[in-house]
Amino acid sequence: MRVLAAMSGGVDSAVAAARAVDAGHDVTGVHLALSRNPRSYRSGARGCCSIEDANDARRAADVIGIAFYVWDMSEEFHAEVVEDFIAEYTAGRTPNPCLRCNEKIKFAAVLDRAIALGFGAVVTGHYAQLRTEADGAVEMHRAVDHGKDQSYVLGVLTKDQLRHSMFPLGDTTKDVVRAEAERRDLAVARKPDSHDICFIADGDTPGWLHDRLGSKPGTIVDESGTPLREHDGAFAFTIGQRRGLHLGTPAADGKPRFVLDIEPVSGTVTVGPHDRLAIDHIEGIKAVWCGPLPTEPLACTVQLRAHGEAYPATAFVHDDRVSIDLHESAHGVAPGQAAVMYAGTRVVGSATIALTSRRLADQPAP
Repeated sequence: MRVLAAMSGGVDSAVAAARAVDAGHDVTGVHLALSRNPRSYRSGARGCCSIEDANDARRAADVIGIAFYVWDMSEEFHAEVVEDFIAEYTAGRTPNPCLRCNEKIKFAAVLDRAIALGFGAVVTGHYAQLRTEADGAVEMHRAVDHGKDQSYVLGVLTKDQLRHSMFPLGDTTKDVVRAEAERRDLAVARKPDSHDICFIADGDTPGWLHDRLGSKPGTIVDESGTPLREHDGAFAFTIGQRRGLHLGTPAADGKPRFVLDIEPVSGTVTVGPHDRLAIDHIEGIKAVWCGPLPTEPLACTVQLRAHGEAYPATAFVHDDRVSIDLHESAHGVAPGQAAVMYAGTRVVGSATIALTSRRLADQPAP
């Protein structure tokens, strides 16, 4: 099969491309240029958008012995990921840009272009497993290496996209991948993993947002509405945040305070004790199903953060919306995050969190 290997410049995508060659596929490597000025997004080894990364990807393709191209996806990336990120924070929500990039860029724009050019699949270095059932349906499951499992950020993929995807590393641990890269003489074998948000050069999300949105003064208040201090923008905060509040005056009980609510229009940020963050009900929108529409009620586990805990739950499905009752409380869940549903290790689908609440009568209301 002719396949397109998305090569970020890191060790995972390089080994994934090499394994696709070993499997007998006709592989072409492609690096995605996500910014017209790469240094405006990231430099060095911390991200996936730098000039160094493009050069590392090209050198890896040379060693593997495959054709290599650079595709300019900067306009699509800015519109679908960067602008979405800004809009979500402006609205008081907390987005996951990696999930949005997978949905809109790597497995929409790139996959669409690849199929139009005659490729049968896109290969990436994500840690997840694909299994083909007897009826030909493709299921996505968690990776063997649970510490590296990336099925959460792939939970936005449809069943059709999964049919044209390849994840060669899903059955492998990271240390094995690095050792294999060394055996293959790939210079990226010991390259550090990327961290943080790739388009924020220094990792300072509040500062980056302030530069683009300017000062939008508001007030931090306690649960009684008592003002505690002024701030320059509600976009600098997220539900569950503890650090960086700079409240000065301690709470009456001496315990730390956390962000409980963000009202973007007035700029009011409400803080309070940790137990007020507990929620056990989620309303999700923009649901995406990795297979057939689930029957309801769906017994599942739900993951609310990348590499976060999976909570036992019951989901009630309504096409592109889903109501989720957690069987135990979760803390610090913010609108805008993704709720990814699993049946065992299989990814059932995902939804964007719109509302959270507490439903159990024996728990105090927030």
